[in-house]
Amino acid sequence: MGYRPGNSGPSTASNSLRILETVARLGTGTTAKEISDALQMAPATVYRMVNALVGDEYLVRTADLRGFALGHAISGLIAAATPPNISTAARSEIEKFRTGNRFPVHLILIQNASLKIADDDPDYPLQMKFEVMRYPHASAAGKLMLAHLDESARPFLKGPLAEVTRHTITNRSVLEKQLVEIRVAGQATEINELEEGSSCLALPVNLPNGPVQAALCLSGPSERFSAICERAEAARVTATRLAPLIF
Repeated sequence: MGYRPGNSGPSTASNSLRILETVARLGTGTTAKEISDALQMAPATVYRMVNALVGDEYLVRTADLRGFALGHAISGLIAAATPPNISTAARSEIEKFRTGNRFPVHLILIQNASLKIADDDPDYPLQMKFEVMRYPHASAAGKLMLAHLDESARPFLKGPLAEVTRHTITNRSVLEKQLVEIRVAGQATEINELEEGSSCLALPVNLPNGPVQAALCLSGPSERFSAICERAEAARVTATRLAPLIF
């Protein structure tokens, strides 16, 4: 019979996750034999994989060297999968700003060189959630983040810049020049770069002299962009009030 992907069995990545789940379920001190029995996995395979997970610090050996526990590297996976949580006071401040606005308002957190949507406008939710997080060079919030990151901490800019729409900036030199302008202006914008017909203004949310940790965004139709920008100062005031409520 020829090769059939559907019969190949669990992948190495899948088995690694199953081992981590088993250690999380059974608790600190879980032994390789217990993992093997729980997963019906060959002992040799378990030993090889737990050693690799220990090497990557997803698992650590217990003091008696008989069992395993979750390592500190797992915290990164947990943080990435955990939805952002902001205070009731912060949400109330955002709602107050929305009430006096004609445009959708969103709060996007900046964590570990990535974006997380913390408060999506319930009446006009973001239509391009995946694209906002995946292509930061094409969104106002993403460009605000990139403008305040060291070049070495910009993982998204290592390869070619994706053309999300025909207006997306794909020239690295042009983007770098715009990032400098964003730092000077204290705000970021995009028109038709993430989605044809839409635009966005992003204001930084940060404590005094602290790093930019979030973006307060106003979005709307491209033809209303000038009207969106008229709300910049009001948005900046709200961003200043939000910072101590979030960080």
